[in-house]
Amino acid sequence: MGFFNKLKNVFKGEEKVEVTESLEKMDKGLEKTRKSFGQMMNELMANFRSVDEDFFEDLEETLITADVGFQTAMRITDELRQEVKLRNAKKPEEVQNAIVEKLVSIYEAEGAEEQNDVQLKENELTVILFVGVNGVGKTTSIGKLANQYREEGKKVLLAAADTFRAGAIDQLVVWGERAGVEVVRGKAGSDPASVVFDALERAKDEQADILLVDTAGRLQNKQHLMKELEKINRIIQREIPDGPHEVLLVVDATTGQNAMVQARQFKEATDVTGIVLTKLDGTAKGGMVLAIRNELNLPVKLVGLGEGIDDLQPFDPNEFIYGLFKELVVSNGNN
Repeated sequence: MGFFNKLKNVFKGEEKVEVTESLEKMDKGLEKTRKSFGQMMNELMANFRSVDEDFFEDLEETLITADVGFQTAMRITDELRQEVKLRNAKKPEEVQNAIVEKLVSIYEAEGAEEQNDVQLKENELTVILFVGVNGVGKTTSIGKLANQYREEGKKVLLAAADTFRAGAIDQLVVWGERAGVEVVRGKAGSDPASVVFDALERAKDEQADILLVDTAGRLQNKQHLMKELEKINRIIQREIPDGPHEVLLVVDATTGQNAMVQARQFKEATDVTGIVLTKLDGTAKGGMVLAIRNELNLPVKLVGLGEGIDDLQPFDPNEFIYGLFKELVVSNGNN
């Protein structure tokens, strides 16, 4: 149980965690989730009398309420039945430690082969497709990521392929200006694939490093959306045979299980390679990260932890575990 034991050692003073800027942001961003999760766990343990079936039913309900997902909650509860027996855990703190340890172990096991980094090509054009419903922060995330890459010295272009809404094109242009990168666009209502083709030609002509493509998010007409994304993919692969190099699904963490429904639908519509989780700092339901990994088998690659242009950061699983569970471990760190 690598990271769980490391956390316990940190709060016993036996081990140190390097406090980086990204760890501080994650720690601060998970404050609502941590308080909510800790409160739920405290309420569960306050009603604890013995490790019986009533307790496991309460645990399952608590985990579902924390948005760790129905399947994940069932799995944790089933595995804990065995674990608690093996340990002969009877005291509340022993049982709580077993619960947190099981959450961490499932998280680590599911992500063992996972690639959390956004994959960029060296000395070649990288094409990253962004998908997701309207209003989740897709365009904002594209603008923030474009700004980061430009600050790293990369030549970045944006493609406004959400041509269904004129507002989406205008919003991307505004973010392009903020990030200091150019936006390739067509008229509202024009063919999204043609905009992507123009952007690819421009990117190759200008020897751009990265092309970030915004797309429409009309899930109510999934068949049409699927065909549109397939056409965009065909255009990209015709010009860049191994592209797109990433298909990032943007979901709003504050929408909880609704975000999971969206993720499942988009995963059916296109080959999603990773998740961008926005507004993680604005929710008390950060357990959704566990559900995404366990139930969808998709890595979270980027997280939004604020409104600023610098508040989108790479997702580090260890920082997430630290930020989510540290207070539960603190309370029992000396047991």
